[in-house]
Amino acid sequence: MKTKPTFTNEELRYLNLLAQEYPTVQAAGTKIMQLRAVLNLPKGTEHFISDIHGENEAFLHILNSCSGEVRDKLEALFGESLSYQEQDDLATLIYYPAAKLALVADTVENMEQWYRITLYRLVDLCRFVSSKHTRNKLRDSMPPDYAHIIDELLSSRTDMEFKKEHFENLIDTIVEIGQAGEVIEAICKVIKTMAVDHLHIVGDIFDRGPRSDIVMDSLMSSHSVDIQWGNHDILWMGAASGSRTMVATVLSNSIHYNNLDVIETGYGISLRPLSIFANEVYKDSDTHCFQVKLMGDEAEHYTEKDKLLSARMYKAITVILFKLEGQKLLRHPEFNMADRLLLDRIDYENKTVTIDGTVYPLEDCDFPTVDRNDPYALTEEERLVIEQLTDAFRHSEKLQKHIRFLYAKGGLYKVYNGNLLLHGCIPMTPEGELMSFTIGGVTRSGKAFLDFAEKTARKAYYDKRGTPERQYGLDFMWWLWAGRNSPIFGRDRMTTFERRLIRDEAAWAEPKNAYYTHYQEKAVCEMLLREFGLEGEHCHIINGHVPVKVRKGESPVKGGGKLLVIDGGFSKAYQATSGIAGYTLIFNSRCMRIVSHQPFAGKKQALLHNRDIANESFVFEKMQTRIKVAQTDQGRELEIRVKDLMRLLEAYRSGLIAEKH
Repeated sequence: MKTKPTFTNEELRYLNLLAQEYPTVQAAGTKIMQLRAVLNLPKGTEHFISDIHGENEAFLHILNSCSGEVRDKLEALFGESLSYQEQDDLATLIYYPAAKLALVADTVENMEQWYRITLYRLVDLCRFVSSKHTRNKLRDSMPPDYAHIIDELLSSRTDMEFKKEHFENLIDTIVEIGQAGEVIEAICKVIKTMAVDHLHIVGDIFDRGPRSDIVMDSLMSSHSVDIQWGNHDILWMGAASGSRTMVATVLSNSIHYNNLDVIETGYGISLRPLSIFANEVYKDSDTHCFQVKLMGDEAEHYTEKDKLLSARMYKAITVILFKLEGQKLLRHPEFNMADRLLLDRIDYENKTVTIDGTVYPLEDCDFPTVDRNDPYALTEEERLVIEQLTDAFRHSEKLQKHIRFLYAKGGLYKVYNGNLLLHGCIPMTPEGELMSFTIGGVTRSGKAFLDFAEKTARKAYYDKRGTPERQYGLDFMWWLWAGRNSPIFGRDRMTTFERRLIRDEAAWAEPKNAYYTHYQEKAVCEMLLREFGLEGEHCHIINGHVPVKVRKGESPVKGGGKLLVIDGGFSKAYQATSGIAGYTLIFNSRCMRIVSHQPFAGKKQALLHNRDIANESFVFEKMQTRIKVAQTDQGRELEIRVKDLMRLLEAYRSGLIAEKH
C-alpha cells in the first residue's frame, strides 16, 4: 500500500501560496512538463563585454552582431546558397534594420520583390537561431504587435504543399498591405534576441567615449543582462548619489577628454556655473598644464577662446577636486592614504612639492583659490559652484534612471554558470595571500571584503540623505574609485596631481596590485575561485579593466587557462596601447570562444559599405558534451521549481489542498 505523503505546516503554507499561481492539477502538471522540456534544451549563449567607455557606436555594433554570432549563423545556413555580398547585406540589415531599409528604398527598383526574398531569408534564419529555444521563449521575444504573424511565418513549413501555399500567402499579404518593413524590423529583433540568451557587462560603461547614456538606454532594453561595476561606473554612481568629490572627478575627466556631450546633451546638466566661475577666477591664471585633449580633427572646430575657456574650467574643477579629496582623506585615516595629501606639501617659493620624500619641480603652482594655511578649504564661490553642480547630477531624471538600473542589475562581482565575473581584481599581497582591509572597524579580505564593499556602496544611494551612514557610503564610493588597492581600481595610487603638475614621468607611476602578477599562476587562480565557491575544470575568472597589450605579445588567457581578460578596448584613447579594439567572449553550449576586434569604422560605413568590425576568434575551451540547461544555474533553479510543483501535485491528490476550478 502506497504511503500517504506528509507535509510540515511551513511547507503547506508555501504550497498554498504556490497553488494561487497553479490552482489545479492540470496547471501544475503542465508547468512541470514545460520546465522539464526547458531543462533538456542546450544551454543558451552568453555574451561577455567589458570596458565600453561610452563608445556607443562600436558597442551597439558588437551588441547587434553578437560578436560575430549573427554572421556565423548566416554562413552556416546560407554559406552554399548566398554570396558573401548577399550575406553581408543581410547581416547589416539585421544589425540596423530601420536605417538599412531606408537606404535600400533609395537604391532598389523592385522593392516588392526585394521584400519577398528578404522575408523568406529572415524567416529561415529566425527558425535556425531559435531552434534550441522553447516556443514560449520564442514568443516572449517577439514584439507584441507582430507576434502572431511572426509565429505563423515560423510555424509554416515550406516542405508541405498546403503549408507552403499558406506561407506564400502570408508573405504576399504583408507586402501588399505595406507592412513588410515593420515585419522585417520585428524579425531582426527576434533573431538578435535568440542569438544571445544572456548578456554580461564586466564593467566600465562610462567615461572616455561620447555617449555613455546611449549605451545605458540600450542595456535597459536588453532582455537579460547583468553588470559588474567598474571603477568608472562607481564614479558616476557616486556622483549621482550626491558625492561632491565624485561630481568634481566626473567633470575633470570629461573636460580633460573633451567629452561633455554625455553631460550636457545626454543628461541635461548645465556647466554654466563652472564656466562663469572659471572665467572670472582663473582669467589671469596659468593654464598650460590643463590643456584639453582633442582627438583627431576636433581641434579644427575649436577657437583659441574655446580652448582657453576649457582649460580654465578644467583647472578650476581639478583644484576643487584636490581639495575635496583632501577633506575625505582627513576624515578617514583608516583609508591609509595620508601620503596622498599633497596640497599642504607645496613649497610655493621654490615651486616644488615633496612626495614620498622626493622633491619634484612643479610646472604650475598658480592656484588663486588655495589658502596656504588651510589648503583643503573651499572658498565660498567654490562651495556654491560644486553644490550647484552636485544638485544638477542629483536632479537629472535620465541619469537617476540609469543609476537605479546599475544598482538593480549590478554588483561588484557575479558567480554565474561556473565563472567568477569581476571588473578589477581580488586584492592580493606580494606574497600571494589575500590582502586584508580594516575599514568599517572590521578586518576583511577576499569575498568577505567584496561583499562588505558592495553593501556599503549601496548605502551611498539608498540610505536616508543627510545620515552618517549615507555620508560614509559616499566616502567609501570614492575609496572604491581611487583608494589604495581598491578591488575595482587595483593600484597603489591615482596620480592625477602628478600627471597634471609634474613633468617627471617617474612620478606618474601607479603600481598595480600584486593580483596582476599572481594571476599568471594557475594555482593562485584556482585558490581565488575556491574563495568564491567555484571548483572544477570549466570554472574561470573573467576580468575587464586592464587592456591586453597585443602589440607586446600579451594574451587574454592567463593562469593556465583559468583566467580571461576581456577588456573591450572600445575607447579610442586606449587602442594605440593595446594594438586592437579589445576582446569579447562567447560561451555557448559547445564551447567558450574569445573574439578579438579591430577598431570600428562607424555606423555610416557599416550601412553604406557593409563594413563589419573585423574580428578573429578562437575556441578557448571545448566542452566534451553539449551543455544542457539542466547543468546551469538556471537549470538548478528550475529543478527546485519542478520539485516544488511535484509536491503541490501530491498535496492536491492527497486532499490536503483543494483545487480551485
